[in-house]
Amino acid sequence: MKKLLIVIAIVGFAFGIHLVSGQPRANANVDIQAGDLIRGEAFTAVYYYGADGFRYVFPNSQTYFTWYSNFNTVKFVSDAQLGEIPIGGNVTYRPGIKMVKIQSDPRTYALGANGALHHVPSQEVAIALYGTTWNKQIDDIPDAFFGNYSFDTALVSAADFDKTTVTATASSINVDKGLQTPIQISITDSGFVPVDVTIGAGRVVRFTNNGAENHSATDDLLKWGSGTLAPGSKFQRRFKDAGTFTFHDSYKTQNTGAVFVN
Repeated sequence: MKKLLIVIAIVGFAFGIHLVSGQPRANANVDIQAGDLIRGEAFTAVYYYGADGFRYVFPNSQTYFTWYSNFNTVKFVSDAQLGEIPIGGNVTYRPGIKMVKIQSDPRTYALGANGALHHVPSQEVAIALYGTTWNKQIDDIPDAFFGNYSFDTALVSAADFDKTTVTATASSINVDKGLQTPIQISITDSGFVPVDVTIGAGRVVRFTNNGAENHSATDDLLKWGSGTLAPGSKFQRRFKDAGTFTFHDSYKTQNTGAVFVN
């Protein structure tokens, strides 16, 4: 049996498998697609590769097994390739599979889309939703990870929550989190293409250096930036708040652009 390890990963605990010696290692960039499970060479942490181009951390094994039953589809990538994929956050439980609570809060919650917490008000409602073994279908979430979830409307009766439907609707982590393909901006030796884009709040913009020289995408207020992008290199940023965000190429300051966030 494969041994499970819990390993630390920047924004939480990434959970992975300790693979036996002799398994293939990634020596070059591996073709990965949105929705793939990926891991590097040096560490056993397994991540979800989102449609937005970020990788998402499984905080613990309980979270992982609400989405997957095994590790058969995990892809090895080189550590260098993994390092180029920024972390986007933590994966939350698949909706409807379990109820959850934290040690510092006696209340129990049913889980809706994207970590939405619905307070289960009574044993009667819990039995109606999860059967007579309802008290064995509650997981404790560490307080440190409870911030990944959000409080939603409390349940009055079992009719307020259709766990079968919410589970079926969350067909993937991409769907559950509403992850979308990044908006592309190309950096050429003569400027940004397109020079501006309009997006909704929370969307990711990916800048790719398609020129023959070094370039950058640098916020005019110097609050964010790509740093030096060699030809072929990429940088992406999630724009969470509404507003106008102007930027320039620090190697050719006359080349400017803007992201308009609604």
